Amino acid sequence: MKRGKLIAFFIVLGILIAAALMAALKSRVPPVIVQTVKVSRRDIIEIVVASGKIQPVVEVHISPEVSGEIFELPVTEGQHVKKGDLLLKINPDLTLAALNQAKAGYESSLASRVTAAANLEKAEADYKRNNELFDNKLLSESDFIGFKVARDVAVAEVDSASNQVAMAQASVDSAKDSLAKTTIYSPLDGTITELNSQVGERVLGTAQNVGTEIMTIADLDNMEARVNIGEMDVVLIQPGQKARLEVDSFRDKKFTGVVTAIANSSGDSSSRNSAASYSSSSSSGQEATQFQVRIHVNDKESFRPGMSVTAEIETRYRTNALTVPIASVTTRMVRDKLKTNSVATNRVATAGNETNSTGSDKKSNGPTEVVFVVDGDHVKGVPVKIGISDDNYWEVTGGLIEGDEIVSGGYRAISRDLDDGKKIKRGSAGTDTGKSP
Repeated sequence: MKRGKLIAFFIVLGILIAAALMAALKSRVPPVIVQTVKVSRRDIIEIVVASGKIQPVVEVHISPEVSGEIFELPVTEGQHVKKGDLLLKINPDLTLAALNQAKAGYESSLASRVTAAANLEKAEADYKRNNELFDNKLLSESDFIGFKVARDVAVAEVDSASNQVAMAQASVDSAKDSLAKTTIYSPLDGTITELNSQVGERVLGTAQNVGTEIMTIADLDNMEARVNIGEMDVVLIQPGQKARLEVDSFRDKKFTGVVTAIANSSGDSSSRNSAASYSSSSSSGQEATQFQVRIHVNDKESFRPGMSVTAEIETRYRTNALTVPIASVTTRMVRDKLKTNSVATNRVATAGNETNSTGSDKKSNGPTEVVFVVDGDHVKGVPVKIGISDDNYWEVTGGLIEGDEIVSGGYRAISRDLDDGKKIKRGSAGTDTGKSP
């Protein structure tokens, strides 16, 4: 009996010693050094960043409609032209010869019509005279039918001659039009941004082929940024949204713009009177799905087509939103302990769009956004709902209330070392020496 009591005594003593050792070891674990901030309110503007090229809003590619040799080219690249100014002339010899031939054909068709009309007049007179003889039984029926047929043939010949005149007139008009197209005038006020041909070069017309692009004229006073935006962000873009623009060639300047158009499909080609779209693709095999967005540049500057630009488009904004630093939000696996111990549990939202949601409404355990709230010298992991963000802050729509003290740094502490119930010590900004036990 005494021996059993003695064994029980040593067992209890061993347990107490083990517990004391564990407590001693635990007390020696250094706290995680962190920086903290208070949950506060501020305005947030969500930004979508995209890159692309500066292009004119209106850009016209000049191609001839008739083929031939460039006879005169009085303009140079970079020259400013006004609407109606002469751009070039194509040697008119061939088209002039075609016009003369068409005119000769027209004159011939007129003569043929006069002859046909005279024949009809004679056939009509013969028909009337012989019709009287036939009525008086002085002419056989077969002879009378011959005169009737001759008159009908003469009528058809007049109709045919009239059609030939119309066709010849159309040929003359077409030849005149072709002759006129050998001289090309500027369709707009603008600058010749590209000149691909020179005097003496033969060019191909666009009437039935893909013609030679001789030059490009653009209105450089009216520019836009054409940027590519991924499919995840393009749904946030709407016409009229404001944008800030940075052009690589003007490092010390910021420009403003307004979204004017969004492509309806990925890789949407540019309009007929605009420059080809700037597109980016992956040569490694998988091409990112991107949509072209056009942003009208409000500021006037000596932009040149093709300059690189970075756009920051303001998509969504919140005023007086509850916010936390972006660095404060990390991801953790939701556990029953985390959901039960959360200091956010049973909180009541006090203003605005705050919602008391701490992760307890999740259907199953899994990764969720977490903020570490300071509770004395320990932290509690609080699952939160986040909204939009800017460069520095997340909008919090549930899980926190204004004034909560939360961990804001360092990065290693938030992303790896901290956990629910972990002991902390407040340190200076930039300290990131916390160690996990």
